[in-house]
Amino acid sequence: MKNEPLIIKKRGEDGNRLISVRIKEETLAALDRIAAESNYSRNELINIILKHGVENIEIE
Repeated sequence: MKNEPLIIKKRGEDGNRLISVRIKEETLAALDRIAAESNYSRNELINIILKHGVENIEIE
């Protein structure tokens, strides 16, 4: 068996950034309910919703 090096990337080099956001408890509860029903993680669901919002927002 050939000894190949294990290559890992430094955190943050995957195109994602870690941020902190304040969110209302009822919104978080709704997100958790939707995440459980859809089998997505909370993080995946938030990213889907944010991507959709950013791509479809209209500013008047």
